[in-house]
Amino acid sequence: MNSSMLLLSRRQFNQFSAAALMGLSFPGSFLKNVQSDKIIIAQIGTAHSHAPEKMETIRRLSDIFEVVGVAEKDEELIEKAQNQASYQDLTWLTEEQLLNMPGLKAVLVETEIDDLVPTALRCLEKGLHVHVDKPPGKSLQALVQLFSEAKKKRLAVQMGYMFRYHPAFQFCLNAVRDGWLGQLFEIDGVISKAINPKRRSDLAKTYGGGMMLLGCHLIDMVIALCGKPEKIHSYRRQNFSKKDELFDNDLAIFEYQDTIATIRSSLIEVDGEERRQFIVCGTKGTIEIKPLEPPQLRMTLSEAVSNFQKGWQTVKLPAMPGRYDEQLIDFARMIQSGTQNEFSIEHERTVQEALLKACQIFE
Repeated sequence: MNSSMLLLSRRQFNQFSAAALMGLSFPGSFLKNVQSDKIIIAQIGTAHSHAPEKMETIRRLSDIFEVVGVAEKDEELIEKAQNQASYQDLTWLTEEQLLNMPGLKAVLVETEIDDLVPTALRCLEKGLHVHVDKPPGKSLQALVQLFSEAKKKRLAVQMGYMFRYHPAFQFCLNAVRDGWLGQLFEIDGVISKAINPKRRSDLAKTYGGGMMLLGCHLIDMVIALCGKPEKIHSYRRQNFSKKDELFDNDLAIFEYQDTIATIRSSLIEVDGEERRQFIVCGTKGTIEIKPLEPPQLRMTLSEAVSNFQKGWQTVKLPAMPGRYDEQLIDFARMIQSGTQNEFSIEHERTVQEALLKACQIFE
């Protein structure tokens, strides 16, 4: 198992498990580690699909962050954003104005994926910490350069994979770490949706297909559980190849010595969000997360362990205040305390390499 993954401490996990049994809310678990001084923060780009919710989150976390502006060069995107609640009453700036703003400490980089890493590098050059949305482009070497620059300048880089702070995945990662499931032999992940047909051409140009757009999140979790795969097999289909070049039905298989992991991502599945799942099978038990959001988790064990009984049971998870709350609170902790990201550079490199192979992108 990959020792670089972010896991709750033993004390936190015991509290988490007890809270899960009683169905208690357990929000803000990282909040106590954040200092009181507000972090002056801004956002570059609004094109990324996660951009509005990230902005809404940092504005809501007003005890931690002070938002001073947003930069976007595309006039159509500016007009679109100005009609969204997340961006109301914000100051709109050029990137140059934003990067030279006195007191600025950190930037959310929310551009299209091809611009994420180059934009983040410009921020690092200005001495700014960065949260970079996912996936970080289509180049492994560019990502390595990004982390090399951050290390030299002692700046925080946080990747925007959304399941790292997700209560169901945290429960699963800790259960596997503590040996509850025994030796893993199978992981099955599905993350699909039915996109608006009008988006197909644009998605084909920017993401290429469902694995880059959605599957990246589950690949991140496979690597967290199992580390670097020995082999990766990729199968990609274009169901409407006469109309566009979008790979709308992707399958990737990750081979390990004792484990086979499969990740599927389709962009043409009706109500695909309802069937999103992540299932981890071991010799002593199975964890099933389905759907992923809002999360529902079932677990079966061959023998009772900790507070959980033998056989199938539903685990009541701590409530999530928001999809990105814990993630961005931890970003603040990294900035204010100078502590390293719990996800190592090696983990980020392995995820990116695996994702590119799954998408049949070779540098």
